[in-house]
Amino acid sequence: MEAIQTQFEISQRIKNDNAPSVYVGTYAKYNSGSIAGAWVRLDQFANEDEFLAYCAELHKDEEDPELMFQDFENFPEQYYSESGINPDLWDFLALDDDDRAMFEAYQEAGLDGDIEDARNSYHGQFNNDVDFVYDLLESCGDIPKDLPSYIHIDWESTARDIMMDYSEANGYYFLNC
Repeated sequence: MEAIQTQFEISQRIKNDNAPSVYVGTYAKYNSGSIAGAWVRLDQFANEDEFLAYCAELHKDEEDPELMFQDFENFPEQYYSESGINPDLWDFLALDDDDRAMFEAYQEAGLDGDIEDARNSYHGQFNNDVDFVYDLLESCGDIPKDLPSYIHIDWESTARDIMMDYSEANGYYFLNC
């Protein structure tokens, strides 16, 4: 029970410091009834090759360890699987915090593409669709600066119509491409 509690404590620390991490064991250990392994912070490695070399050293008690990634924390699930880590994860980890949050929102919005696609379709962060659409129309000049006060715009309806061409996740807005 002590080893499980220690792993739980390590897991909680990793969650709290937001370090992208995986728990690395091996299939041989798992199949023999052991979950022996270690939490590994991915931000310590420049690329997948460095990471895999470290994992091989971690499990050097096996002749040819078949790595098993038993848990993950603090990075998008599409980069993780039990049998491998997507090599694109290191490009994701190289992003600064703002780009990383924006790219995660892009993917959560159901849009496909890489970070450049996300940057190209990104239109900012807003509290709601109405704020976004108002800013969009104002910035492109579709709302005159001297709009008479007697003209009223149904912003909810306008936002619904314009949002057909945009996607939103976590307050981030993207043009659907």
